[in-house]
Amino acid sequence: MDLSSLEIFLVVAEEGSVTRAAKRLSRAPSNVTTRIQALEGQMDAALFSRDGKRMTLTPEGQLFVSYARRLMALAGEAQLALKGARPRPTLRLGTMESTAASRLPPVLAHFNDENPGIALKLTLGATRELTKAVLSGELDCALIATPQGEPGWLSSAGVDADDLHSARVYEEDLLLVLPPHHAAVAAPQDIRLPALAALEPGCTYRQIAERWVRGGASLPTVEMTSYHAILAQVVAGNAVGVMPRSVLDMLPWRAEVTVHRLGPVDTLLISRREQRSDPLQAFEQIMLMSANPPAKLQ
Repeated sequence: MDLSSLEIFLVVAEEGSVTRAAKRLSRAPSNVTTRIQALEGQMDAALFSRDGKRMTLTPEGQLFVSYARRLMALAGEAQLALKGARPRPTLRLGTMESTAASRLPPVLAHFNDENPGIALKLTLGATRELTKAVLSGELDCALIATPQGEPGWLSSAGVDADDLHSARVYEEDLLLVLPPHHAAVAAPQDIRLPALAALEPGCTYRQIAERWVRGGASLPTVEMTSYHAILAQVVAGNAVGVMPRSVLDMLPWRAEVTVHRLGPVDTLLISRREQRSDPLQAFEQIMLMSANPPAKLQ
């Protein structure tokens, strides 16, 4: 097992495609495939499921991702140590795609201005996966979503919330998004579409929508890779979608849809209660200031 193979494995896992990974790595697709097969042989386990050109991690692959990231991080630290350089403090932040797009840019700019000596590593994911990554130590902190008024949401997902420190930073208005000529929706039975379009299963927004829809309708969930793809399915009349209003307001075609409110959802910044570094606390302070800016003097 070499570092090059680990890098190739992680890029394929992120891209979900040998072709896209090869382009990103400036390698031939055949070389990427060969290196993945060799790594699977060394590990004596199938790390990916192949469905046409799409590559998805097997349970063994999902387990191996955390080890591969740690090995790569250790290798980087070793290189710095051998060069006589002190590793630059790093804050490993996980975030939902929606928050990264609609909320984070000014926060990250502020943090970088105030803390030029701290490297910031950003990881996108869904609430369930991000929470697990914080608890396992892969991430220092993460922005996740929980339904407002449901303090036991994380515990019901098998997470020991006592191990986490959390700070509420944003409130999102969660919406069902429907085609423009769809009749008003007051109950799940009013939906006249064949499917629900949402992100991956670990997404809180998807779970809330599925719980509401399946309270009175039988709709399969179609998994999309982005909010743009969800909205395209809605505009085409193929599905009802779910997304926060802050994201919908940023997308094209937003004037061509109707919405039904599912209610408020809190965005929390979570971290391990016993491991709150100085960079983490500096970031949390900036997050809270961005969510609750001081009132202007009259």
